[in-house]
Amino acid sequence: MPSTFFGLNTAYTGLIAANASLNTTSNNISNMNTEGYSRQKVIQEASDALRTFTTYGCAGAGVDTIAVERTRDEFYDVRYWINNSYYGESESKQYYCRLLEDYFADDETTTGFSTIFTDMFKALEEVRKNAGDTSVKTNFMGYANNLVEYFNNMALNLESAQKDTNSEIKVQIDAVNTLAEQITTLNKQINIIEMEGSAANELRDQRTLILDKLSEIVSVETVEVPIYDANDPTRETGANNFIVRIAGGQELVNGNYRNILNCVARKSDEKMHQSDAEGLYDIYWNNSTTFSLTNPLIGGKLQGLIEMRDGNNNEFFTGQITGVSAVTDNGVLKDVVTVEITADYLKDINKCTLSDSGGKIMLGNQVYKYESWTMNYDAATDKYTYDFVMNTDNEYRVSSDRVNKTASVGAAVSYQGIPYYQEQMNEFLRNFCKTFNDVLTQEGSVDAYGNPAKFMMLADEVADNKQYMFTDSYVVAPDGSYSIGNLNDSYFKLTAKNFALSDEIQTDPNLFATHTGVASGQDAYDVVADLLDIQMNKDKMTFRGCSSSEFLQCILSDVALNANSAKNMIDNYESIKLTVENMRTSISGVDEDEEAVNLVKFQNAYNLASKMIQVLTECYDRLILNTGV
Repeated sequence: MPSTFFGLNTAYTGLIAANASLNTTSNNISNMNTEGYSRQKVIQEASDALRTFTTYGCAGAGVDTIAVERTRDEFYDVRYWINNSYYGESESKQYYCRLLEDYFADDETTTGFSTIFTDMFKALEEVRKNAGDTSVKTNFMGYANNLVEYFNNMALNLESAQKDTNSEIKVQIDAVNTLAEQITTLNKQINIIEMEGSAANELRDQRTLILDKLSEIVSVETVEVPIYDANDPTRETGANNFIVRIAGGQELVNGNYRNILNCVARKSDEKMHQSDAEGLYDIYWNNSTTFSLTNPLIGGKLQGLIEMRDGNNNEFFTGQITGVSAVTDNGVLKDVVTVEITADYLKDINKCTLSDSGGKIMLGNQVYKYESWTMNYDAATDKYTYDFVMNTDNEYRVSSDRVNKTASVGAAVSYQGIPYYQEQMNEFLRNFCKTFNDVLTQEGSVDAYGNPAKFMMLADEVADNKQYMFTDSYVVAPDGSYSIGNLNDSYFKLTAKNFALSDEIQTDPNLFATHTGVASGQDAYDVVADLLDIQMNKDKMTFRGCSSSEFLQCILSDVALNANSAKNMIDNYESIKLTVENMRTSISGVDEDEEAVNLVKFQNAYNLASKMIQVLTECYDRLILNTGV
């Protein structure tokens, strides 16, 4: 049976509930413009009714104020993180693709390849008209030097862009570590509060906001698992173990513990590609486990930056190990690993991207370092093999059990990143310079002094202050077999960065051969006529099915396609982002009109509860003071 003051207590519960709702509404209005804030609401339910043992049965006991909870739908959080990851990746790619477009541009404001290449051949046409005129040859050398400077500068620009992506990767990794630390701190604070029975709404909002930022850098997944009492496995403590996984399931945060990512710069003998910038970062977890850079599930800005920095269009060194032997070099025993290759792009030394200063090679599941390599072609078997001389610094010798396993240098990265464009420039120059030099030094070709012609398109060897002469490129056995390695003086040594003209010919332009036959006279120009034919004649030289003059169109088509693709992806993901954000806001955002209505509603509830208490107080006053005996 209810007490005499039962009605007063019932009214009091209504007053408490209305007061809690008013305070929550006030908090919502105050945080209307707070980033990441979720609208809160009071959870209340009718109190258990009391049995009165009278004809009317049970009497309502008022209302219980259960909790103040935030209004949030985790489904839209997950959708937001997934889309944000794709958006961050596309944004990174678009920026650097636009940068590459600017580098390769040839328009009214920028003098690019097509203009320089055409001007060089126009100057060569003047040499054809005045083959014996030294000043005309000197003028041609100037235009040829413009082409050299163009490729030298392009190589430096691409190297600079690669360094920028590399630095930005470090920045993003540091940001991931910082955000992970913030999440672990919030996990501790949230558990402390919620173990006491309260809901840490504001702290959970802060954690979700951090996850929003993290999802733009790398793909994010979260799991929250209740923690049970160790002494009573059926009792929940109120605390939760919050786990954050990134890059396709790799654990970043587990409750109060976080894993740390570290960037480690590669040494000069650990380069993946010949034209890679020095000091590119590999990424490791704090337990020394490798964070795979070729993982397609990394997502976010980090994925876009890695693919721009390392993208090789799936062209990397891979083959099957067919033999392990040993050689003695200056009294030092060194392992030699023979790898048979089948990919067509690996059979052309002009397309080779292996480092010329040594690097890392994966033999089966073991990483080794090599110090040199040689590509071999056996005409009798029509097979191509590479011999890698291993570095003596390796912890382990290469055993015969590696035979028939896969060997690889680097890995396939399907995107057309900076290494791809570096390789395209190197390949073009190697083909163009070889064609130019071969025509220039054709049989019977002589300079103005009647001496045999010399190569004009060369490469600088900066370390020894000399130039590569490419003499080893022409060493072929009678049956067509040959061997060329990174230690040979071949066109492999030529890159866009060290491309140069012959110092001798620049010093004395009369060493530039214009004709064949000593008796033809200085005004003969048959060699020059053949050189002019290189510009447009695909039978003389072709690059990706185009003439040499169409090099820029080939490259720009790749850059423009990638830039437009990234732009389209950004537009799509921005649209999706807006839609998902609107859905999140409709659920968890604070609406001023709705809160204004709630303010009036809860004010009325508070006033009515107060009025009820006043009425009951008057009744109890009459009962106690005026009806006593």
